[in-house]
Amino acid sequence: MKEIAGNPLHLKSLNHISLICRSVEESTDFYTNVLGFVPIRRPGSFDFNGAWLFNYGIGIHLLQSESPDNTAKKTEINPKDNHISFQCESMGAVEKKLKEMGIVYKRQRVEEGGIYVDQLFFHDPDGFMIEICNCDNLPVIPIAGEMVRSCSRLNLGIISQKQMQTFVQM
Repeated sequence: MKEIAGNPLHLKSLNHISLICRSVEESTDFYTNVLGFVPIRRPGSFDFNGAWLFNYGIGIHLLQSESPDNTAKKTEINPKDNHISFQCESMGAVEKKLKEMGIVYKRQRVEEGGIYVDQLFFHDPDGFMIEICNCDNLPVIPIAGEMVRSCSRLNLGIISQKQMQTFVQM
């Protein structure tokens, strides 16, 4: 196999994240009813409690903590903490739904060269942080190289060199 520049391990995509939880049932309920994940079959050879969920091209593997009472739960919403981020179609609709569900969240806005990204941060039942954003507003500009993309799969077209230079000069 010939090594691909910038991809020495020949990676194709992110497959899943694993989260240890106090209650697999409570976390499954959250990820299915709040974030829209779907439970999928996991190998029957596993001899531990857990659940596999899938949507948006990524899997979430929930693993039952062996000592749920000793599992620390974060309560402070800190956007700089470890988190997973999902893009949405409408920040207003997400915020309205979070309010209806009684989910505590923190709102933040990032500005770069006149482009704004809105973010909402909140926790799952175990304190793992979730971000919902309109990050596809911000183009992805590699430090080196020429390819520039939006985060959105709908906007994967390459931006012209002139557009990239204009953005970098801002």
